Amino acid sequence: MYSYIIGKVTDISSNNIVLECNNIGYLIYVPNPFSYQIGNEYKVFVYNKIGEDEYSLYGFKTKEEYELFLRLISVKGLGVKLALPILATGSIAGIVDAIDRENILYLTKFPKIGDKLARQIILDLKGKINIDVTDEIENDETEDLIDTLVALGYKQTEIKKVIGQIDRSNTLEEQVKEALKLLLK
Repeated sequence: MYSYIIGKVTDISSNNIVLECNNIGYLIYVPNPFSYQIGNEYKVFVYNKIGEDEYSLYGFKTKEEYELFLRLISVKGLGVKLALPILATGSIAGIVDAIDRENILYLTKFPKIGDKLARQIILDLKGKINIDVTDEIENDETEDLIDTLVALGYKQTEIKKVIGQIDRSNTLEEQVKEALKLLLK
């Protein structure tokens, strides 16, 4: 069993990356392959799926994402092929919140998750997920700020130069105003 692999990304596909470690390229299925960059080094937490005719690695950028994945695949009727798209399209905080609040509509927005499976997820996991999502919430707020600035016509490279100077304790509206002031300098 592997816990994690540290290596450089050498290839990116629509649903996986190749992570090279000690001259071995590991094909790892990940929720968002395009969040990785070729040539950069990453620590990827991995889950080994060993079946009758397969040996696959599933990877995650954070320990929290990995732990949520393990919880999701423990649900009856929800395997790795369904859990990966859930993590790809939803935030950890959003998924945990939807489960705890029994938000079936949120859960059914994911590919191939119907009412019956959404109810099973809630039944199996409600109140049982103890994942610290404070970093994820902060990342979601940062993502909202970036999305707003992109919608206003700014480029990612410009935004990244000023994003670290913005006070996170302010509301999103105040953060946008502060960012605009910095971008107009």
